[in-house]
Amino acid sequence: MRSATFPPIRVEPEVRAEVEAVLRDGETLTQFIEEAVVAAAAWRRVQSEFVTRGEAAIERWKQEGGGQGVDEVMADLQARLDDAKRRAAQRAGR
Repeated sequence: MRSATFPPIRVEPEVRAEVEAVLRDGETLTQFIEEAVVAAAAWRRVQSEFVTRGEAAIERWKQEGGGQGVDEVMADLQARLDDAKRRAAQRAGR
């Protein structure tokens, strides 16, 4: 397969200077841009897959009855906090 080119982009001179300042030894601006584009595309793919999995999990959660209510969660957290405080007080009293 033949390689393709991206369209040229215009940037402020300061942006180009900043990018050129971080190039590694022997690295070209073209190589940097290609690496950045590939990394950005991979990151967006990962984000999209994450959102898809999250939405599917929410749907399963809804179909299974929606889990615990806020009051139940808060009561559980309060019980954990109270237990941790009790254990800390016991350790301090030793």
